[in-house]
Amino acid sequence: MATTSALFEPYRNPVTPDEIDSCLLKLLEVKGEIKREANRNNTRISMDNYPKLWILIPTASQKILDGFRAILDEENWCSGIYFLGEYFRTAIVVIHQLPRIPETIWLRILGREKVQSQAIDELEALPKDNPYRENTLLLLADLLSNIEVNPDKSPEDRELIMRLSPLFSQRLEEAIQSGRQQGIRQMIENLLVFRFGQLDDQLEVIIEQIMELEKEDLNRLILQLSNLSRDELLARFGGEK
Repeated sequence: MATTSALFEPYRNPVTPDEIDSCLLKLLEVKGEIKREANRNNTRISMDNYPKLWILIPTASQKILDGFRAILDEENWCSGIYFLGEYFRTAIVVIHQLPRIPETIWLRILGREKVQSQAIDELEALPKDNPYRENTLLLLADLLSNIEVNPDKSPEDRELIMRLSPLFSQRLEEAIQSGRQQGIRQMIENLLVFRFGQLDDQLEVIIEQIMELEKEDLNRLILQLSNLSRDELLARFGGEK
């Protein structure tokens, strides 16, 4: 049975106990569905078949952390990541406590004000071929897409779009100018895998059509991708459902 690796619940403001309860409820609902599927297929499951929940928040009071018995694992993880009991399979990531290292850039961009701004500065300063730059842009594609279609953008959201959009455009321009069709294809494949979990035969078919889009249209598609279902994408590019 396939393993669901992670569930992410990002918040722009400090959370309340009720909001953390809601996240845990979503996790339990997913676990329940996995159990039901296993029963239907008469298969055995282990804890590794259940997803891990990551609750991402800019700051958290010690009262909240203590209330959920969330503790640091200093031997294996960096500061700012607090784990609930083992069987909860849940961690609370306090973004403003994370160390300033390349591995945490994408998380710190989800922070606020100075923390977010510093993280974007670090992302912009990374060499073009740095894997953390590529991976961060990939991980943030969904976030930027969701903010883009939100009609009630906050000034902070607009600032984030203004700073991140050129980085996506630059990444696409680099692939086009270098003439590396394989590079463009790899970028599209990565985005599709990130959005839908895997590439099947039907998605493979439409990649060539996506690659033929003009640069502006391809950039627009990247920003829309998280709001398109698999069937909508296939229908748009003539793939069979």
